[in-house]
Amino acid sequence: MRIAVHQMTSCIDPMRNASDMADAIASAAEAKAAMYFAPEMAIMIDRDRARARKYMANESVSMALQGLIAAAARHRIWVHIGSMPILDDGAEKLANRSIIISPDGAIAGRYDKMHLFDVDLASGESWRESSAYIGGEQPVMVQTPLGRMGLAICYDMRFPDLFSAYAKSGVDMITLPSAFTVPTGEAHWHTLLRARAIESTAFIIAAAQCGVHEDGRQTYGHSLVVDPWGTILLDMGSSPGLACVDLDLDIIKRVREQIPVHANRRIIPSPVIAG
Repeated sequence: MRIAVHQMTSCIDPMRNASDMADAIASAAEAKAAMYFAPEMAIMIDRDRARARKYMANESVSMALQGLIAAAARHRIWVHIGSMPILDDGAEKLANRSIIISPDGAIAGRYDKMHLFDVDLASGESWRESSAYIGGEQPVMVQTPLGRMGLAICYDMRFPDLFSAYAKSGVDMITLPSAFTVPTGEAHWHTLLRARAIESTAFIIAAAQCGVHEDGRQTYGHSLVVDPWGTILLDMGSSPGLACVDLDLDIIKRVREQIPVHANRRIIPSPVIAG
């Protein structure tokens, strides 16, 4: 089963980003991909929140999102938009939301990022996602031609309980659209994604932002596709572009037969203090 992964250097203009994504969706369909994957905040990256606020909207009035829905329907392809900032009616804060679009233009699933990136890095970078966003409440799975797909976003990858929940539910793959910083990417990106694939015995599909953005931030890139054995099938390096990769879905069964972690799993009680 072929998929297309779009590595982007998104700008502060949602319509420019959506236009680039629509072109990539067309190219993915022409390459016979079953599904297209974009990175976190594909539709807009802007750390100037006052400037970005004028573009915030709910799903029903987002022109960028409506354009992607139209592209999915026009080219008859599944589309994972990565994520975008969504303003729900009456909400004081935004949601960082993944949206999955089916080939008939229907929204097949939504997931709001559960774990918010509130960190102070040794490089001097400081991020407070919770000052503008509210975390999602639950994991979400979507049935797709690739199988049962669990949804996560970027910083979620550091929290194995989420992936354990997906593994217990029998997902075939987990998506992790991301906009990783360069210091954390160099240190942890490949290790964490391979670990999540191995422990879940599922494919990991992680489309990423890369390069220096219009708002001044820099992201790590290296969009990855990792199979359930932990083998990296695709690494897109540090430049934007679209890449296709063919997935052997039968490997899921073969890996689970060799190392039946789901059958061997035990319920773990809370630890006791020795002594």
